[in-house]
Amino acid sequence: MSDLQIVLYPHPALKWKSRDVTRIDAQLRQWVADMFRLMYEAKGIGLAANQVALPYRLFVINPTGDPDQPEHEQVFINPEIIRRNGSAEAEEGCLSLPEVFGPVTRAERIVVETFDLNGQSLQMELEGLAARVVQHESDHLDGILFTDRVSADTLRELQPLLDDFTRRFRQAQQAGTIPDNEQLQQRLKQLETERAG
Repeated sequence: MSDLQIVLYPHPALKWKSRDVTRIDAQLRQWVADMFRLMYEAKGIGLAANQVALPYRLFVINPTGDPDQPEHEQVFINPEIIRRNGSAEAEEGCLSLPEVFGPVTRAERIVVETFDLNGQSLQMELEGLAARVVQHESDHLDGILFTDRVSADTLRELQPLLDDFTRRFRQAQQAGTIPDNEQLQQRLKQLETERAG
């Protein structure tokens, strides 16, 4: 059984600027399988590696959110959004901020370049929900949360919820059930080093 789990705000991994994936191996494939499992357990449609405290440019999506529709599963390795068109607002949430939602404006259509789990380079044109999920997860890889994209008024409304997450996280650290931030950051650096080059 994997020891990966979805980390909650304000875990330092969520503000980490992720490193490129340099190799696709059995370990990476296992992480991807675990990420899909965790995503479905949490009723999500996308999950970025730094949401499970892995500092790599990698995320998984299934816009249906349905584990019985694996044909919609996609793995994005070192993704780069090269074109954005149009604009649409819709409500977003995040598995690292359960029960917190807010309207975010994003491009309606995007073109993304990425590698898949076979190391194949792909260019995809996406629109609608799939485009939104890819933009949301790409943000994660740069340490950006959807709450960084909401309006100032919405952020004011959400702030008490964010403060509550912070308070509970700090309490867990004080109780010793979550390591302190310095230890968490050291672990992220160690993982970067292990798979560098």
